[in-house]
Amino acid sequence: MKRSYIFGLLFSISFYVSSQSVNKTPVNILVIMADDMSKSAGIYGDKVIHTPGIDNVGKEGVIFDHAYCTASSCSPSRASILTGMYPHQLEEGGNLWGTLPVKYPNYASILEENGYQVGIEGKGWGPGNFRAGGYEKNPAGEDYPNFEEFMDKLPKGKPFCFWVGSHDPHRPYYPELKNSYDITEDSISLPPWLPENPIVIGDMVDYYAASKRFDQRVEKVITELKEKGLYDQTFIIITSDNGMPFARIKANDYEQSTNVPLVIRWGNHLNNGERIDSFVSLMDLAPTILDVTGIKIPSQMEGKSLLPMLKKKKYDKKRVIFTERERHAKVRKNNVGYAIRSIRTKNYLLINNLQPDRWPAGDPVNTEKTGFYGDIDDGPSKGFLLANIDNEKYRKLVALSVAKRPTVELYLLTKDPYQLINLAYDSRYQKIKKRLLKKLHNWQKETNDPLLNSQNDIFDTYPNYSGKKN
Repeated sequence: MKRSYIFGLLFSISFYVSSQSVNKTPVNILVIMADDMSKSAGIYGDKVIHTPGIDNVGKEGVIFDHAYCTASSCSPSRASILTGMYPHQLEEGGNLWGTLPVKYPNYASILEENGYQVGIEGKGWGPGNFRAGGYEKNPAGEDYPNFEEFMDKLPKGKPFCFWVGSHDPHRPYYPELKNSYDITEDSISLPPWLPENPIVIGDMVDYYAASKRFDQRVEKVITELKEKGLYDQTFIIITSDNGMPFARIKANDYEQSTNVPLVIRWGNHLNNGERIDSFVSLMDLAPTILDVTGIKIPSQMEGKSLLPMLKKKKYDKKRVIFTERERHAKVRKNNVGYAIRSIRTKNYLLINNLQPDRWPAGDPVNTEKTGFYGDIDDGPSKGFLLANIDNEKYRKLVALSVAKRPTVELYLLTKDPYQLINLAYDSRYQKIKKRLLKKLHNWQKETNDPLLNSQNDIFDTYPNYSGKKN
């Protein structure tokens, strides 16, 4: 054996032993990740479907009302969850269909180095090519057919870290699925920019059917934990990488794009059913997981451990949230993206569109790929929007999703929860706009944002690995 390997092994063993001295009984980690799911659960007041899986875990744990992903796009959002860093700090990791450089600390890899059995079911980090970043397996862990098989193979007494990566409620949808659940079109309430039409409503019913199937998977996973007698020894996280896959939601920076469900349970360590209104980011999960397991948090992680908040109720009432977007799909000439930087405060959302000359949803006529406005996921509701783009009845609604946007958008969320009235150029709000822009630019500077004061978007230069195997 090479000397360096032996040294590394001894270091890992000693680190594991020392870290676990903090917690005499090792804490298991279970992350249950939805794909493109908004806060479509009973504990968030949604009455369309029953979600006992999510709700029961929340009632026995903590429910976060203001949890935000860092980017409303699968790969960068999941990269932030794993690394505790903003997408723009991760080079190619900031793009959809990019890669995640192995040099950035990753909680799953750190736990594995410290004696944990680490695995995933379904979709972990991705989509993208993890090998291009230096990984030999998915950054979230080793692939297993399912959580149940992982548990059957888990050595007795060995702590585990597992990521249940559901593909629900990501598109495509299968309309026959809704026949398995009691979901009626009358129960659907659409956001105001989506046309009230049977096609769009039916598409939303299909989304809810897929969300219900996700909740059923949550129930089965929790049942498995209980049968193994590990329910109370496991730190359980249920969340989603970004909002639902509909126009003006996914791949945007609006409230509905980034405000996602987050429920955490940890035996009797937390108050049952407590609701936390303070702003938190999903990039807080990596440092939280390491904190819970007693392992040192790498200095590179920008996220904040939620453990003090969870156990000591130390809420940060002044925290603001920063979100962003780099290149999403391959949907513009020369494969360029649409960069955004945003700040969310208690009352306001300010969005800085860094390339307002480009189409936010993708080019109307896409020379890179067959399709139109390709950053909107294909489906019946998108088809209806495009079919009615020149229809006077729906023209303004369609424009909200596909038209070019000004450099700055400013919304007063207490009066405009759906962000329909841009106040950025209203004389009464110029001081607020200036103050928020300054905070946004300071954050970019503090986090070494490569797009701060730059005329060139480096994220446009990174490869797109779509269609290529790892």
